Parts: sequence; structure tokens; C-alpha cells
Amino acid sequence: MEKIWLRSYPQGVPAEINPDTLQSLVELLEQSCEKFADLPSFYNLGTAFTYRQLDAHSKAFASYLQNELKLKKGDRFAIMLPNILQYPVAMYGALRAGLTVVNVNPLYTAPELIAQINDSGAETIIVLANFASTVQKALPETSLKNVIVTKIGDFFSLPKSSLMHFILKYIKKKIPDWRITGAINFKNALSAGNKLPFQRVELKNTDIAFLQYTGGTTGISKGAMLTHRNLIANIMQSEAWFAHKFEQGKEVMLTALPLYHIFSLTANCLFGTKVGALNVLIANPRDIPHMIAEMERFRFSVITGVNTLFNALLKNSEFSQLDFRGLKLTLGGGMAVQKIVADKWKAATGQTLLEAYGLTETSPCAIVNPVDLQEFNGCIGLPVSSTSAAILDDNGVEVPIGQPGEIAIKGPQVMLGYWNNVKETEKVFTPDGWLLTGDIGSVDERGYFRILERKKDMILVSGFNVYPNEIEDVLVRIPGVTEVAVIGVPDKNSGEAVKAFIVTDDPHLTENDILRFSHKSLTGYKMPKHIEFCKELPKSNVGKILRRALRKENV
Repeated sequence: MEKIWLRSYPQGVPAEINPDTLQSLVELLEQSCEKFADLPSFYNLGTAFTYRQLDAHSKAFASYLQNELKLKKGDRFAIMLPNILQYPVAMYGALRAGLTVVNVNPLYTAPELIAQINDSGAETIIVLANFASTVQKALPETSLKNVIVTKIGDFFSLPKSSLMHFILKYIKKKIPDWRITGAINFKNALSAGNKLPFQRVELKNTDIAFLQYTGGTTGISKGAMLTHRNLIANIMQSEAWFAHKFEQGKEVMLTALPLYHIFSLTANCLFGTKVGALNVLIANPRDIPHMIAEMERFRFSVITGVNTLFNALLKNSEFSQLDFRGLKLTLGGGMAVQKIVADKWKAATGQTLLEAYGLTETSPCAIVNPVDLQEFNGCIGLPVSSTSAAILDDNGVEVPIGQPGEIAIKGPQVMLGYWNNVKETEKVFTPDGWLLTGDIGSVDERGYFRILERKKDMILVSGFNVYPNEIEDVLVRIPGVTEVAVIGVPDKNSGEAVKAFIVTDDPHLTENDILRFSHKSLTGYKMPKHIEFCKELPKSNVGKILRRALRKENV
């Protein structure tokens, strides 16, 4: 029996939403492009296009995919792009062609790319030229048949586009040499698509829109099957929750988190389209001075981010000089928001940093704090509309108020399951339909949820899931390494950092050897930041390495 206090909502927020009023994200796009036609939709590096142009570009791209590449409904289409104008065009174009989008981290190594492409079965990918060399390395071992390559300035006017490419390739050395036989030029694809007939694809809201890859709660990379209905539900839940904060067609969203991440994809790109917002795309959020310069250019009203991003902004002296009078909402997710950061944010901007909670498997938003919250409360908030949340014990029984247990979610935003992985899907759903999040939390008598700790061994680096098994599988392949264990340790910049404990029979093996080998197979945020050589690892009586013992020693 679901308890009444788990169904409490802030004043003015409806208890239920109806995600069946729309049949697809394409329908949502078409409505917004008509309603907000002459308003700006996306901006990046001095260039913007309107909703009318977004409609035209995405339709042309869809036409090319249909007519030239002969892609059909349900085919998987991989996008390996940072936050640039090509992302929304490619994403919406693929959806308009009836395809399932597979988001890929552009910083992936070739082995990581191979694993995701082959698991998803994607045969077509669009990639930024900066990362085309990775695709080239992966290509022989993947199912890919079509590679579309774009340059960062493809939507810029001349001579700006040519100059930017020259600087990135020959001066900053940001574009490694690559050679892919038959690679398709993105600009040529758009030009060709403009001359081809677009065939509108009949979509149902139960069709899969995205295979969004995540370690989930069990540590093995899996594709969460998110339907059009899942994402429409989450967009409508967000609109219901924040309705009185927003004016349609007038909001400016600062989009620094990568659009290939579910948080930014839904909260900024998709939700922003629904309300006619302008998304200011930040391609490199690590370049804080550039990001602040862009913030100064716009009177932004919404910013989403993770704790580390907010902290980095606050540490820059120029940030406090910005005009925050237009700021209506700051939303933090992806990792725990620290109270000291939230307090400094409020002091600097005058706005409360709202913490929200969700998973890739929940599209992502499931629990969020009320928008009129005056002070940071250390909670993740209340369940959004049409969503139930509970705290369950190991037997799937709800625990008393205030007691710890695993957070579980029900709602229309919850995924269908994991792509081609019935076993892993069964692990995360209870017989009565609760999605088990893998996070330990509690709930108080008001219905506010709080995160206590993570149930599994997951490491959270700047909002990205890192799993020990994956890192250990790489490190143990190093000659001389006999045993290895990986844990997360506190880090003031990224929340947590990867620490590796290594047992070796080679006295000449060094930290540099470990890092050099790791770099070939691991994305930067997965790389060990700390390495400790030891004689032995703690084990249980059956020989299992006890990571919890290592964590206890490294608090």
C-alpha cells in the first residue's frame, strides 16, 4: 500500500499529468516550431538559429537519412557530439526519420565506443571532426556502415567557419588526423536533404526514442529504453512543477552540461523546446572564463548543472560581477549538491540552488524540491506529478518514516527496461513494478526524500557514473598487476575521484605505467586519480575483495 505522504505536492502543482496528449517528441517539436517560429532556439559561439530554422534543418537532415541512407523506423542512430548547433538538428532529424537515438560521449576511447555501438546495433553515426579519429580506430570492430562528419563551424558564416577550423586543427591541434573511406560531409548531407522529399513517419508514444546508456544500478553499461511517452511525461512533469516560474517564449537556458547526458537532454533541450526557450550551448564547460563571457552576453533565466560546475563558477572572480536579475531557476542534479556550495550560490545570485533527483532510467527527473524553496534543505525533494516514491527494505517492503532503505520509483517516466538485457532489467524491477534505484535514502513525515548513501560501489565523478568493475578489468590487464581494487574517495573538485589499489609482482611497475596503459582504454573522468601499491587486498572468507574495507580506511 502506497502511503499518503508519498503523494504530497507543492501548492499549485497537479497530482497527475497526461502524457498521452502527445504521440511523439516529433509532434512536440512541430508544435513549438510553429508557435515560436521566429524566436531563437539554440545559440553557440556567436551563432543562433530560430525555431523556424530548426524545423527546416532537422527536416532536411531527416530527408537525407530516409532517402540517401535508406534508414527506416526503429534503426539506431548514434550521435557523438558535444554541445554545438549540430546536436539538436541531428537529434530531432533522427527522431523525425523514426530512428532511435543512441547518445555517445565524444570523449570515449575506441574500446568504449566499440562496446556501445555493437550493443546498440547502430549502423550510422554523426561525429564531430575533433573525434573522428576515435571512430576510425573503432570502425573495423563495429556494426557501423555510415559515418557523418561535421566541423564545429558548419553553421557559421564564412570566413568564420573556415578560420575556426584552421585554428582548431593547425594552431590548437584539437583535430587529430583521420581517414574514413566514404565519410559523409554533414553540410553536404543537409544540402542534399533540402532537395529530397520528407516522408513523415507514423510514431506511437510507445516507440523507443532513445537508447540512453548508463551503468544503471548494477555497474554494467546498458541501454535504457526510453520511449517517446517516457520523455513526454518527464517534460510535462517539469512543466507542471515549474509552470508559474516560466513565460513561454521568453526564457534563456544556460546549457553547460552535455546534451548526450540525460539531465541536460531532457531538462534543457527537450523541455526548452516545449516552452520556446533559447538554449545557450556551452561546448566546453571546463572553460569557465568563456562560459562566464557567454553568461554576460545573455540575461539568462535558467541554469542547470552539477555541484562541481556551480563550485567552479563561484571560484571565478568574474562570476560575482554578472547580472543575476533575470535568474529564475538554478537546478542541481547528477550528484549531491553540497550545502556550502548552495549557500555561496544563494549569496552570489540571490537564488536558491534547487536540488533534484533522478536516473537515466527515469528520464531522468523523479523527485525535486519545490520551486519556492527559500533555503537549501539538504533534501532531494518531493515526487513529481504522477510519480510515486517509496523507501523499501531488502524484501521490497516499505520501511517506517525516517528509516533508511532503497529508494524506489513508479511513474510514466520510468524506462521500459534495458536493451536486449532481460536479466539486468529483472534485477531493477520488483514484481509489483517498482524501479529500484540502488540509492539508500529516507523520507520524513512531510514526504521529503533524502539521499543517505549509494547502495552499490558506484563512484560519482562530476555527475558521471564510474564503476569499479570496468576500471579493474582494464588495470588487471597491465603486465605485472596481479590484483586490483577500485573505490571512490572524496574530492573537493569532482565530488569523488577514482582510487586504485594495486598488488604487483613487478617491483619496477610505476604509477606512470598504470596511467599510460589506462589512457588507452578509459575516458578521462574514469582514470585513476590516486594509485596505491599494496602487498595484499582485504578479502572475505570466500576470497571476495572487500571494497568496503578499503573505503573505510580512505574516508
